[in-house]
Amino acid sequence: MSEMNDFNQQIIAEFRANDGVVGGPFEGVPVLLLHTTGAKSGAERVTPVVARQQEGNLYVFASKAGAPTNPDWFHNLVAHPAVRAELGTDSFAATAEVLEGEERDRIYAAQAADYANFAEYEAMTDRVIPVVRLVPA
Repeated sequence: MSEMNDFNQQIIAEFRANDGVVGGPFEGVPVLLLHTTGAKSGAERVTPVVARQQEGNLYVFASKAGAPTNPDWFHNLVAHPAVRAELGTDSFAATAEVLEGEERDRIYAAQAADYANFAEYEAMTDRVIPVVRLVPA
């Protein structure tokens, strides 16, 4: 298992042990557990991601800390947009919608204004960091 998988497993365990609250680098940041279906394997994958609630919607960001490629979970949800999310003590099915254009830019700008590391991620990469709205099913 890679270091990133070990780190994610620790975050997942902490999230579930503390009703959706995690510390360390995520202290005070809204985190959700995103359940996707592997694009090729069909296996369930669970990934902790930073979330944003705005205008009655829930968003997640495929930042991968400014890496040059999108995270695997993003590739999975594009292939299989039916996802599950754990937020706090709630768990719900949702459909993932990748935002485009002005709407994507507006939501990402709000996230970067609230959390400076998201502005840094954007500056570190040439790709447009995807923003995904999770629409409860």
